[in-house]
Amino acid sequence: MALDKLLENEAQSEIERIRAEARDRAGAIVRDAQEKAQSLIESRTRLLETQMQASLTRARSSADLERSASRLNAGENGMSRAFQTAQHELLAVTRAPEYKDILSRLIYEARAVVPNAEVIEVHPNEAHVAREIVTDLEIRENYAVQGGVRVVANGGKSGVTNTLQGRLERLRDSLAPQVSRILSEG
Repeated sequence: MALDKLLENEAQSEIERIRAEARDRAGAIVRDAQEKAQSLIESRTRLLETQMQASLTRARSSADLERSASRLNAGENGMSRAFQTAQHELLAVTRAPEYKDILSRLIYEARAVVPNAEVIEVHPNEAHVAREIVTDLEIRENYAVQGGVRVVANGGKSGVTNTLQGRLERLRDSLAPQVSRILSEG
């Protein structure tokens, strides 16, 4: 029986050794899995943190861009309204008594550019004033010419338009910074 006991003890020892090895291997596998999981969690956390920071940066940039666009749009709207008001006021000048002197000056300047003028075109509302100023050329009514004059030569092949609104439009780019400053101060 001692042999049985000896074999049983030896088997029991072998079983215990195998179990200990298995526990050690299982512990190593668990530790390795925990390390890999922790590394994966840290990597994902860094990635999410980076993505969140990038999203915040994009959101801030978008908000800044939107704010700038709103300011620019407000400035452009204000600028547009200012020039529309100026155009409206220039049209109102055509009804003022002083307009005869203004129209005379516009005709004189246009004729200086087109010395061989054949016809003077003006808005129908301004034709009577133009006829008082110009006696040597035909005065033709043209609804497209408002607040000024169009001098035509060479049978209509050449000419020049000189209107108050045209002058305002030509000066618009150079006036824009001053108008913008005035609007931002007010």
